[in-house]
Amino acid sequence: MPFQRFVQSGRVAYVSDGPYQGKLVTIVDIIDQNRVLVDGPSTGVPRCEMRLNELHLTKFRLRFPFSGSTRVVRKVWETANINELWKQTMWARKVEAKEKRAALCDFDRFKLRKARQIRNKLRTDAFFRLKKKTKKVKTGGAAKKSTKKVEKK
Repeated sequence: MPFQRFVQSGRVAYVSDGPYQGKLVTIVDIIDQNRVLVDGPSTGVPRCEMRLNELHLTKFRLRFPFSGSTRVVRKVWETANINELWKQTMWARKVEAKEKRAALCDFDRFKLRKARQIRNKLRTDAFFRLKKKTKKVKTGGAAKKSTKKVEKK
């Protein structure tokens, strides 16, 4: 099956656009082909209508009755521990790293640049040391093979 994440009641989604950008919501009901009713009781998003092109579907899905109330959604959300599961995903870590990078001041960017230069210099030195070592091994082995060929003739 090519698709793993479907627009369905209980699907947890990440809001990518609009006033609630960066928050998690769950789909409560499907209004039509382009819009859904969402609720984010523990993330501070009130029950409202959102366009599907503002949402990114996650792998998490909650099980609750069709068009469940906010209280029901909150209870299921907390028992499923969605906030903790979300923090463990690579997606959440990338979002957090992007926010950290955007919050850097000039001096922090300068320190980051210098740290990268030091790291790259160490990496390059290690690479060339290994390259030199393998080059010595290859040239030594090639010299022995060439002498054997001469002796056989």
